[in-house]
Amino acid sequence: QVQLVESGGGLVQAGGSLRLSCAASGRTFSRRAMGWFRQAPGKEREFVGTIDWSGGNTFYADSVKGRFIISRDNAKITGYLQMNSLKPEDTGVYYCAAGYYRTTSNGYDYWGQGTQVTVSS
Repeated sequence: QVQLVESGGGLVQAGGSLRLSCAASGRTFSRRAMGWFRQAPGKEREFVGTIDWSGGNTFYADSVKGRFIISRDNAKITGYLQMNSLKPEDTGVYYCAAGYYRTTSNGYDYWGQGTQVTVSS
């Protein structure tokens, strides 16, 4: 079992930065990929990025490539999403998930409760 808790969301002006954390419990986290997804009001959940179990490989959605960075610290069983140059369209609830190194939500077995990110223009 893996339990995930996101933190770090909030309100930020366009062009600003936020860093989200995903604290995990459970010994198997370090053997699983970690993905980040987001959901804007009235829209479907969408893939943001993912990192493999070792932290050596990452993949991002085109919409965030070059602005967002995913990392992880397996010793602390915590993952991170550094978000820079934020835009109003980045607004939404951000979720971390643990599972396979995939771009689709069905590749992940465990999900956090989400944290709200609001970017004002």
